[in-house]
Amino acid sequence: MRERLVIAIDGPAGAGKSTIAKKIAKILKLEYIDTGAMYRALTLKAIEEGVDPEDTEAILELIGSTSIYFKDNHIYLDGTRVDEEIRQNIVSRNVSKIAKIKEVREKMVELQRELAKSGSVIMDGRDIGTVVLPDANYKFFVTASVEERARRRYKELIESNQKVTYDQVLSQIKERDRIDSTREISPLQKSPDAYEIDTTNKTIEQCVDEIVDIIEGR
Repeated sequence: MRERLVIAIDGPAGAGKSTIAKKIAKILKLEYIDTGAMYRALTLKAIEEGVDPEDTEAILELIGSTSIYFKDNHIYLDGTRVDEEIRQNIVSRNVSKIAKIKEVREKMVELQRELAKSGSVIMDGRDIGTVVLPDANYKFFVTASVEERARRRYKELIESNQKVTYDQVLSQIKERDRIDSTREISPLQKSPDAYEIDTTNKTIEQCVDEIVDIIEGR
């Protein structure tokens, strides 16, 4: 039986972190924890309940009565599976506002560390290698050009019948990058001991192979 394996994957919006992490989880038989989805779930609840994402007090009250957990690689909000709902464009536009609230991040980090204790895990987000799991066995920083990330996100939204233009998506991604990289609490940054994986001109499979090779020492 192998020792517990903990893998941290960080990177900006639309770089392919979640897709890559899910595939690696299957190959290496790890529990996958998508921390971005946790912030999205809370954002979805705020939108549904008419709570302003920038009203810190109201958001903290909301998080106190919210249950977020993963089961079989699906995310549940208050007992309801919300995999698709959290990917709506309105959630994407507002998630960084909630994610930059200090007390929200502190609560989420506690929850993420608890989830990581369950066994061998792969976790992705913005501050996993730097804050949540600084002692992870392996850390990766997955990135891509902003234009490529916007192109992928635009394609996803169009395929799910959402009405947006490429320029709107590009502008949203740039704004998310700005908020994520400049917030005071746990800003998006590459851990000094992380391997950088640029997905701009690579397929998901190539990136997955590259990461698995590093983990398995090939």
